[in-house]
Amino acid sequence: MKLAEFNALSTDEAVKDLMRCCGARRWATQVAARRPYNTVASVMKMADDLWARMEKADALEAFSHHPKIGDVTSLRTRFASTSQWASGEQSGVASAGDDVLQRLADGNAAYEEKFGFIFIVCATGKTAPEMLELLEARLNNRPAEELRVAAGEQAKITRIRLGKLFHEEVLGDAK
Repeated sequence: MKLAEFNALSTDEAVKDLMRCCGARRWATQVAARRPYNTVASVMKMADDLWARMEKADALEAFSHHPKIGDVTSLRTRFASTSQWASGEQSGVASAGDDVLQRLADGNAAYEEKFGFIFIVCATGKTAPEMLELLEARLNNRPAEELRVAAGEQAKITRIRLGKLFHEEVLGDAK
């Protein structure tokens, strides 16, 4: 999508597109409300600035819009609007062995039980063993620290997805 097209969308349409990048409605509404933007970089900066001001409830809402790492079934059903992005982001899981997949499933369950939300990691470029190592290490965090870490991972995911939303202009800016 071109930035001019995004700027011209109705508020509802803009929020819908932004929700594909980050599932926190308050964040998406605030980013949309600050249009028009002059550059994709200014959208990214505003997205970062607004995310930094979000509260725990906003982070939890955003996390709820992600499938569990390696959960192919939920990628196909519940998360259909972002499944192409999420499956690409989680492509490192596709070649994982059964042992790693089982440990990821077990770790996800332990993580969700301890923290009350799913394990959030910017999976782009990471292998399944790398994600498993991060999951196991983060299980040692205290809840407040883990919420901060997970919110930071959400910010990384959001930036990547905003880049995908504005794909043509991001490529054009790089030339």
